[in-house]
Amino acid sequence: MKNILLPGILIVVFLLAACSPSDQPEAVAENSNAQETVQSVEKADEPVNPLLAEWDTPYGAPPLDQIEEAHFLPAFEEALTSHSAEIEAIANNPDTPTFNNTLLALEESGRDLGRISSVFFNLASSASNDEIRAIQREISPRLAAHGASITLNPELFARIDALYQDRDELILSPQEARLLETTYDNFIRAGAKLEGPNRERFAEIRTELAGLYTRFAQNEQADREAWTLPLSEEDLGSLPDFIVSAAAGAAADRELEGHVITLARSSVEPFLESSPNREQREQAWRAWTERGDNGNDNDNKATIREILALRLEMANLLDFETFAHYRTAGTMAGTPEAAMDLMDQVWWPARQRALEEAADIEARIAAAGMDHELEPWDWRYYTQQVRAERYDLDESEVKAYLQLDNMVEAMFYVAGELFDISFVERKDIPTYHPDVRVWEMRNPAGEIAGLFYGDFYARPGKRGGAWMSSFRQQNGLTGEIPQILNNCNYNKPAPGEPTLLSFTDAVTLFHEFGHGLHGLLSNTDFPSLAGTSVDRDFVEFPAQMYEHWLSQPQVLERFAIHHETNEPMPPELLERVLNATLFNQGFATVEFLNSGFVDLSYHLNTDPASLDIDGFENEVLASRQNLDDIPMRHRSTHFLHSFAGEGYSAGYYSYLWAGVLDNDGFAAFEEAGDIFDPELAKKLYESVYSAGDTQPAMDAYVGFRGREPSVEPLLKNRGFSNTETED
Repeated sequence: MKNILLPGILIVVFLLAACSPSDQPEAVAENSNAQETVQSVEKADEPVNPLLAEWDTPYGAPPLDQIEEAHFLPAFEEALTSHSAEIEAIANNPDTPTFNNTLLALEESGRDLGRISSVFFNLASSASNDEIRAIQREISPRLAAHGASITLNPELFARIDALYQDRDELILSPQEARLLETTYDNFIRAGAKLEGPNRERFAEIRTELAGLYTRFAQNEQADREAWTLPLSEEDLGSLPDFIVSAAAGAAADRELEGHVITLARSSVEPFLESSPNREQREQAWRAWTERGDNGNDNDNKATIREILALRLEMANLLDFETFAHYRTAGTMAGTPEAAMDLMDQVWWPARQRALEEAADIEARIAAAGMDHELEPWDWRYYTQQVRAERYDLDESEVKAYLQLDNMVEAMFYVAGELFDISFVERKDIPTYHPDVRVWEMRNPAGEIAGLFYGDFYARPGKRGGAWMSSFRQQNGLTGEIPQILNNCNYNKPAPGEPTLLSFTDAVTLFHEFGHGLHGLLSNTDFPSLAGTSVDRDFVEFPAQMYEHWLSQPQVLERFAIHHETNEPMPPELLERVLNATLFNQGFATVEFLNSGFVDLSYHLNTDPASLDIDGFENEVLASRQNLDDIPMRHRSTHFLHSFAGEGYSAGYYSYLWAGVLDNDGFAAFEEAGDIFDPELAKKLYESVYSAGDTQPAMDAYVGFRGREPSVEPLLKNRGFSNTETED
């Protein structure tokens, strides 16, 4: 399904599909805090709800310093009522349907609902608390029902259908024609042609799924936040300083004494890589992989079965064989078979490389005088030893050159070299947390063309992972500039100390900024076609493409500066860092593909109600002779991509699909002999970063590259050969 943002129509559906609640463990009674919130607003002295007022801030940025939890439900109530009235006026317009009185009117509707939803769901992900979670449990199903009431409105769809049937006779610009096409397709995929009981049941399913997505995400967060591993003084003595510092911060955040490891990826992964205590590594690994699968109130297995059953029923109502067929029908892949075929092309070379990596680790275990088998909680620890031995790399040594502030400057520098834009920090834009920073983006003419928010640190109340979202997308109708937010979860250092990143952390920073640029550089006539409103398996291309510039010597030599000596990274260390980027690619790719195969297989299954979740995982992995010591990157019960919404459901393969595009795409710059080649950069801007969904995704790629992509650069850049076959 395309990530189309129809303001006030499908934006609420998108937000429910794409946003997960923030990571807080406490459970609260259903709706209790939400009702108390309503009552507190009724008693409040402040007569003006800032969510409903005009935002008298620089560039109309959200007045985040004025918004309180108590403002949301009343604002949603008023905005829902207002938007429903707007939709009814469009649907019941007695005049003959035209582009302006139907499509354009839809684009201009729901302004308040769109901006309230954007603020709320960003806070639910980045600054949540008990009240916000309670509001989310109440409002999510209501927003889903509201979205269904629009896409299932027969009078409204009749007007859209009439325009679509007459599209060849209408005098439309290319973008107007594209908007008509995508709106029609999205209404069809949202059940617009259903009738009678099927129409009613479709609306019920959408509402039920919205509640289940929220439940799944909050269960995962509860399990993740409830677990900590206390560290003794002896433990601390065997760990790198950056882990010790982060563990102290994690304990302080939770009002605990001493040092703790948590299940945030930024905490647990470095611990698994560094701790010599095998028993503790096993404890951490099991807790990490068993989130949502502990037989407690947060267990997600039954929720998964409910979600899968409802998705299958919804797909069948729309005459699709399975939910996987429904989802891929609106993507570049087109079919689940095509997505599965791509994963299979990469699987066997990746598996072969992983076997070689496992042999290296087993040799390292034997050399250390150990007699245990290689287990999943051993892989990262011994991999780091093999890496250090083979490339003479110490993670702490590399991190000393990768300061967060410098890496932010590096990503801005690359954008400037490619697209002639610049970034200037602003201190007067309201934010929701003191750690959030804001920059204005200036176009080549020096005009303010966007706001960029950077929220880089992990903290309680913020969900895990890294993501891009927006407070407002680019709007060609009003001239409003985009307001884009990047979230990461780096460990915050002690006051006065620099934030040092691993190379993987820095790649993540560049990746999310690639998404951010896709929103910031958008230049479309209609907000529904703006920015990241593209096929799901194309949306990762601009982000993964941008990663490549980080690993270029021209960038690292300039910005990889030692935090104490201010000296640039020595050429020989830079060479070792770059040589090591191919290391452990077998593990990383197999781990990813395991989740991709399971995700797609779930959604091809036609009897999900009877699934044994753990057994199904094992069956899928065994079907491709998986290595037992490399599990899924995201096990089912905490697989937020697949079950906390529909953004990547039956679509986790999208990262690999986009990987084919980004590796082939960056090869164009390598072939040109200039990583900032002006002609290629211009094509990349015009066909991809600024174009939104104004044309089909493959047309956009060909417009940049001049041809369709090849899988060969991806296999080469991961150190694989495409000649290996199944055992």
